[in-house]
Formats: sequence, structure tokens, C-alpha cells
Amino acid sequence: MSTAPGLIPATILTGFLGAGKTTLLKRVLTEAHGQKIAVIENEFGEENIDTDILVSDTNEQIIQMSNGCVCCTIREDLRTTLADLAAKRRKGELNFERVVIETTGLADPGPVAQTFFMDDEIAESYLLDSILTLVDAKHADAQLDTRQEARMQVGFADQIFISKSDLVEPAAVEALVHRIKHMNPRAPIQTAHFGEVALSKVFDLRGFNLNAKLEIDPDFLKADDHDHHHHHDHEHHEHEHGEHCDHPHHHRHDDDVKSFVFRSDRAFNPAKLEDFLGAIVQVYGPKMLRYKGVLHMKGTDKKVIFQGVHQMMGSDLGPRWMPGEKKQSKMVFIGIELPKDVLMQGLEGCLA
Repeated sequence: MSTAPGLIPATILTGFLGAGKTTLLKRVLTEAHGQKIAVIENEFGEENIDTDILVSDTNEQIIQMSNGCVCCTIREDLRTTLADLAAKRRKGELNFERVVIETTGLADPGPVAQTFFMDDEIAESYLLDSILTLVDAKHADAQLDTRQEARMQVGFADQIFISKSDLVEPAAVEALVHRIKHMNPRAPIQTAHFGEVALSKVFDLRGFNLNAKLEIDPDFLKADDHDHHHHHDHEHHEHEHGEHCDHPHHHRHDDDVKSFVFRSDRAFNPAKLEDFLGAIVQVYGPKMLRYKGVLHMKGTDKKVIFQGVHQMMGSDLGPRWMPGEKKQSKMVFIGIELPKDVLMQGLEGCLA
């Protein structure tokens, strides 16, 4: 395992009611051979982990499962539960290697993610690995149309799984993928039948790490609003001429969760950028779901890697720019009705 020594990787599993979070979780718990996982459930979940994989159904808050994993429901807040688990692990009372937090179907995963950054005690024990979002293909359009939380869950994701795709036409799945890509171009999307997904797509994704990996993440910066149309269009032109050419379905949904990218070859003035982003986050923080970037900053020959969730923002020095490498800043913002022009012009104004 490649985690920083002693840090426990944490995964947040979110998604609509009925999307199959528990199915995915059960599958992961049976597949993860030799890995001990602590599962934290928001206990008012609509379907809890079946008692058949739990050893005893007691009033205990922490239950050992038959496969050696640990399950606990949150009675107080997440922070206390996490601190409690880490303490028991240090004392050798519990043995687990990672944590999965299953959120309720209607939650905004933002505050759950922020818990890992806001609290020193938690930050010293855990590393937030990624947010996984499950989308139910059959009900997705209706849920995305009517529930902002569902759209936020898509915006937050580092990896998206589409479940129940066997219940709808392939064209509908494709339209759904297209819709989701507009909301969140940086999360890879994969269909998942009955929770059958490779563990490599679930754990150690490093979606949250402030490190050089971000540069390598191929999907992260594909976020030119049009990049994904091109390869998409050619595949279908041959066989379905008429209806597909003007892509009527692309514009049927104008979702409030959107993404956009800022790029520049000129270096940023660090002080100006910090002031501007600080001001933006004050005003729009609640509507800013995820934002990330690799920045070319004046005064350093290293890349600056930056990201945030809602009002919480962090940056780190990354690797040096390689000789001959084009120094360029790229940032992606995913949020609810963010004022693109204000952000783009403001960032432009921070260039040195």
C-alpha cells in the first residue's frame, strides 16, 4: 500500500437513493481479500448492510463482520466516530486498513469531505482518498432534474459509477454520460452491474491528494468544454445521420452544476491570486463544489498544485517544471451557477 505511513485512507461513497451503494459496498467487502475495512454508515440509510454479513446485531456501535471488517453506524457526528476508530486502532483494539463512509442518499458530500481537512486530529490519522458517486441509470434524469443534491453529488465525484444500465436503452446511457460529463468533466465514468467493479476503481484513486499525481490524472484536465464532443460525435455519424447531427439531447438539460476551465501560459502573481481566490471563496464557497489546478507561479520553478472543496482551499508545491516543458496554468472549477466571466476575468487579472 502506498499511503503515507500511518495514514488511514478514507473513501466517501455517495449516490442517489436506490442507486445500489449498499450492493457496491457488500461486493467490495467480499472482494477485498485480506484487506480489513471499517465501514461507517449514516444510520438513517434506506438499506443498511445486511445483518447476515455482520457477526452480531447488538446495540454496540462497532460491529465486527464475518469477513473481519468492521462496521459502525454514526450516532454522533462523523468527526467523533473517526477519532474513536483511529484511537481504537492505535490501541490495537480494532484492526482495519481503510475506512469507507457511506452517506445517506440525500446528502451533500461536501461537509463530509471537509471533516478531513478541518480537524487536525483527523488530518493526522486519515487521508481522504476519493469521493465515489453512484448514479442510477433508470432514475437519473428525473433525479438530476428535480434534486440539487443529486447534481451536487455528481459535481463532487472523483469517480462515477452508473448502476442499473441494463434497465435502459444504450442510447439513454450515452445521453446520461454526456450530461454528467458537462457537470463534471474530471471524474471517470464507468457502468457497474450489481456492484461489480474493479477494486482498483474504488480504492487508492488519490482523487484528493495535493500532489504531483494530479498532473498525471488524464481525465482531470480534459475539461475543455468541447473536447469530449469530438470523439463522441464521430462514432455515431455513420449510422444515425438525421437525428444525431444537431445533437438535440445535448442541450435539453441545462444543469446548474457546471464546470469550466481556466488556462494561461503567463505566470500568476501569487499575492494577487491568493487575494482573489480568498474573496471568491468568501462569496461563492457554498456553491463551489470542487476546484483543482496546476499553476505556473511567478517566483518558483515548481508547479503549484491547488484544490478546494466549498470554502476550504489548499495548495502545495509540486515537482519542478521539466526542462523544455511548457509552463502553463490549468484550473478546473465545478460548482452551482458559478459566474464564469467573473472568475475568468478575475483570474486573468491575477497574471503577472
